[in-house]
Amino acid sequence: MATPQLTVKKDFIELEFIGKNAQTGEVFDTNILEEAKKINPKIIEVKPLVVCIGEGFVVKGLDDFLEGKEIGKKYNLKLDAEQAFGKRNPQMVRLIPLKVFMAQKIYPQPGMTLALDNSLVKVVSVSGGRVMVDFNNPLAGKDIEYDFSIKSIVSNNKEKIEAFLKFLLGQSFEFDIDEEKKKVIFKDVRLTPIIQALAPKFKEVLGFDVEIFAKKEEKKAEDVKEIK
Repeated sequence: MATPQLTVKKDFIELEFIGKNAQTGEVFDTNILEEAKKINPKIIEVKPLVVCIGEGFVVKGLDDFLEGKEIGKKYNLKLDAEQAFGKRNPQMVRLIPLKVFMAQKIYPQPGMTLALDNSLVKVVSVSGGRVMVDFNNPLAGKDIEYDFSIKSIVSNNKEKIEAFLKFLLGQSFEFDIDEEKKKVIFKDVRLTPIIQALAPKFKEVLGFDVEIFAKKEEKKAEDVKEIK
């Protein structure tokens, strides 16, 4: 009988999962189509989730648990609030003048979820010209559980880099890979400050250096900026 393949820290893996509120059983996140349709019947596809073990791509309790797991095996993991989305912080419940919302033609109502200061916030109450909003994660203070399996260990460097960029920056960018020199070459010089800041992390996690290559009609030496 073949020895099962087990995951190790810094492996990039494709994860298939269902995340549930441990008390109510309500699904809050999943990349399994049949389960996703229970949340939103209009969903027609879900995307694979590629994460790097030990790098905080997922909540800490799950991240810690992913190491040493068998490919293809189904697991169930229960996490208390501290291991998941953290405890509720009363200081993150704030009063904001109603006029701030009205100026943006937003008419807040209790129970609404809004995008505010790059966060999703919940409107708790509207009274006396003030709006009470909760900046806590909706799952803060709640125990959760995951049913998941690791479909594969990802070996393709392009997939790894795209997953890494989406985790750090929320999106991917155009790039080439020099496998021989172990370099990732980005094609937009405007990314230079961001990529420069991320260069040590690229080296640590992926083992690649990064460059910015600006295309011009006549290529000059200064067009290529290597970042260590």
